[in-house]
Amino acid sequence: MNPEYRVEKDVSRAFAEKYFNRPDADTPLDRALKLDTEVMLVDDPVKRVDNMTMAWSLEARVPFLDHELVELAAACPPELKLAQGGKGVLKEASRRVIPSEVIDRSKGYFPVPALKHLEGPYLDLVKSALHAPVAKERGIFREEYVERLLAEPNGHFTRLGSNKLWQIALLELWLQEQGV
Repeated sequence: MNPEYRVEKDVSRAFAEKYFNRPDADTPLDRALKLDTEVMLVDDPVKRVDNMTMAWSLEARVPFLDHELVELAAACPPELKLAQGGKGVLKEASRRVIPSEVIDRSKGYFPVPALKHLEGPYLDLVKSALHAPVAKERGIFREEYVERLLAEPNGHFTRLGSNKLWQIALLELWLQEQGV
């Protein structure tokens, strides 16, 4: 981002630090899980499940969020929560009914293909958005950085594996759509 769009204070870090300094969790892991439980889950996956099912007149349940199960999990010591790469207790309890090949497989997800590999119409959309006069006038992104990403559209990823070019393009597309 260009300097005029940067904030001096890392508000995300400040929020997490404030949350982590609360006295109601004993370990860093428990503080992180408490933040997930009270903040992240509330407006993200739980809300999405609720919105999507209600939109189609369906009633859904999220069984792992049953309050008694959540309370039991919260009472487990951190070493159990982190066992076997995470969810160790759940994995062991499930082995009686679910094959190990399912439990031990690597984590999967369902990404939109354009999130990883920009080509064809997706890449054209990205180029068009980032080269649009309104994008240039707004000047959020450093032009030399945008051009470096565009020169190698599938060569720059975040630590979590997202395509950096796609991320900045989505922001620009949203700003354009909103008339900002």
